[in-house]
Amino acid sequence: MLKKILIALALIIVVFLIIVSLQPATYSVMRSAKVAGTPATVFAQVNDFHKWEAWSPWGKLDPAMKTTFSGAAAGKGAVYNWVGNDKVGEGQMTILDSRPDELIKIKLEFIKPFAAVAANDFAFKVEGNQTVVTWTMSGQNNFIGKAMCLFMNMDKSIGPDFERGLTQLNTVTSALPKP
Repeated sequence: MLKKILIALALIIVVFLIIVSLQPATYSVMRSAKVAGTPATVFAQVNDFHKWEAWSPWGKLDPAMKTTFSGAAAGKGAVYNWVGNDKVGEGQMTILDSRPDELIKIKLEFIKPFAAVAANDFAFKVEGNQTVVTWTMSGQNNFIGKAMCLFMNMDKSIGPDFERGLTQLNTVTSALPKP
């Protein structure tokens, strides 16, 4: 009887490992929204980490979160570090590329609750008197990431945060004085 249980258990583990290995090797979450203001106005809010507190969907999850800034004041080379509660964890963002009114590429490094690296891109496109902002996060799924995909959907987990952040970004830019 014990032999049958061990064989069944081994079979379950093998099937689980096969299912995990068949999960996507990459993920991507993307949201777009029309935001009040010119690309230059909107770009300035994203290109300067000091301004993220006003619109970031995660900043309000931990009012006691500790943040530090280093590197460039804004744009390429700017670095933002945070340490917070279980809802925000710990990590670092670094702006790798900053093309005014067009694109910002950010390297996002999570330290806690688990180590991971992702790319965060913001694209800006004028549409009438507004700017369409497209926020994309993408990365690689290692084995643990693939296993997590069995129980959580990145798009459903992160997508609503992006939507909330873009809505808050619109609120911030709407309140700015018009040039």
